[in-house]
Amino acid sequence: MIKGSQLMARALNRRTTPQLILAAWLIANLACVDQGGGSSRASGTPTEDDKIFYSIGVMAGMGIAEFKLTEAEFEWVARGVADAALGREILAHPEEHMAAIQQVFSARKARANAAEATASKEFLEREAALEGAVVSESGMIMQELVAGEGEKPGPTDKVKVHYHGTLRDGTVFDSSVDRGDPAQFPLDRVIPCWTEAVTQMRVGGKNRIVCPASIAYGSIGMGSIPGDAALVFEVELLEIIE
Repeated sequence: MIKGSQLMARALNRRTTPQLILAAWLIANLACVDQGGGSSRASGTPTEDDKIFYSIGVMAGMGIAEFKLTEAEFEWVARGVADAALGREILAHPEEHMAAIQQVFSARKARANAAEATASKEFLEREAALEGAVVSESGMIMQELVAGEGEKPGPTDKVKVHYHGTLRDGTVFDSSVDRGDPAQFPLDRVIPCWTEAVTQMRVGGKNRIVCPASIAYGSIGMGSIPGDAALVFEVELLEIIE
């Protein structure tokens, strides 16, 4: 939940702009394996080398995901990648269409954010009504799962925690629990929801925390977190690090 260019240093930053999208598009050129009209060779079980190039494709795909492409639109994107990578005739040059790309991105981003904001609002209302849920002035919702008996950390203390973070639909976007490796960070370097929540916990405690987007990653989002998304965390406070 660290602020900055990475989500716990493990997720890609998707503060998408056309420039970043085009960079991902250019990277994707390296991964093109279709050498001209035949069926793709990218099938079956990948080798370790295959996984490298597949990962480049995943990075490129994440870069354009917020365009919410239709199947037909994606086919044109794929054709552009193949034409550029294989030295074919370029039908349209990106620098000539930057304004239009920005408009398409902005419009689709706005629609996606509006839909997410509506769904997150309904989700937060349901969460606030659950037994044992405590709602703060900021809108954070917290349920105590295990009572801690140690000290409470201060807003600038460094803590060691285990956490499991999901979107409102249960999709996991980050989890120290899954990695089997507790995280350590100062509480003045995390999203406001975490600072507020963890400073109310005692060492040894475990809470379920629901964060509105306004005190999480806002309308921009981060990594695989969409803009205007409510987030859910289960957090276990293991230690205050002196």
